[in-house]
Amino acid sequence: MNFTSVKDFKIFFVMIVILVVPATLTLLTIEKAQNVVDPIAGVSPLGYTWSLLLFIVPALAIITWLYINHDEKFIRKSFWLALLVLIPLGFILDIFFGLVFFTFTNHEATLQVYLPGFDFSQMNWRMALPLEEFVFYLTGFIAVLLIYIWCDEYWLAAYNVPDYSAESKKIESIVLFHPQSLMIGLVLIISAIIYKNFYPHPYQGGLPGYFIFLVVASFVPSMAFFKTTYRFINWRAFSSTFFFILLISLLWEVTLASPYQWWGYNYDQMLGITIGAWTSLPIEAVLVWMAVTFTTVIIYEAIKIWISSGKPIKQAFLGRN
Repeated sequence: MNFTSVKDFKIFFVMIVILVVPATLTLLTIEKAQNVVDPIAGVSPLGYTWSLLLFIVPALAIITWLYINHDEKFIRKSFWLALLVLIPLGFILDIFFGLVFFTFTNHEATLQVYLPGFDFSQMNWRMALPLEEFVFYLTGFIAVLLIYIWCDEYWLAAYNVPDYSAESKKIESIVLFHPQSLMIGLVLIISAIIYKNFYPHPYQGGLPGYFIFLVVASFVPSMAFFKTTYRFINWRAFSSTFFFILLISLLWEVTLASPYQWWGYNYDQMLGITIGAWTSLPIEAVLVWMAVTFTTVIIYEAIKIWISSGKPIKQAFLGRN
């Protein structure tokens, strides 16, 4: 790991603390939660549908740049292969857990085209997931990845690995167990279960299913790839991507989706920490974008190292001939 990577990584977390501490202290002063808007006719017709442009427009702009101004084929190949890994994560969340974690009460905010999801409460399939949900995860991963690529290859290119091909060939195995990720993940899950069950709050008891899902989705890739990808990640590009996506998500969720109930949350499956000023939004709604950005970048960089190395996939990832 080079000194610049270590320094940039630490600075990123300092930036998070500087932002989170005053924001948290301010939000804690709110004693009465904002009310949601009843999903009556005409309150936000096709709002969820049109709002998908928040991901689609940036994605279209950057993918056009990628194909017109960037001739590195391994970047494009890494991009598409990363999506083949990432997009199923979003679809699995929706298909198997969408009806467990989320609610969709404002039907007029969507096209009212529904796809099947598994309802564990009734142990059967229901046509209850809006089409927009799948487009949301599809375009979300695409937007996050493209923004990072644009920052890494153009906007903040001075801080990426200068000779990627040469550096990637030095890697004997991309998969290297990172015990710190396992420990942090376990501590987070255990702490969440303790808080959910023993700290008094309105949603006490049970498992914080959505929080556990986010931790697993973030720390499993980290356990496998962090040791290798750490020094390849452009942390300045990562931080720019993270704050851009966080800005979009807060605009989207705090001012639109949550108040107008384009989607909501099953609080029995949440940790129990809510933000009253944001219509009692669960903390998971903010953490999801930290998880998505981290998982997206780390998987993309692992695939990029493999392709750049020119090695067969088994040798590149496991270090075997």
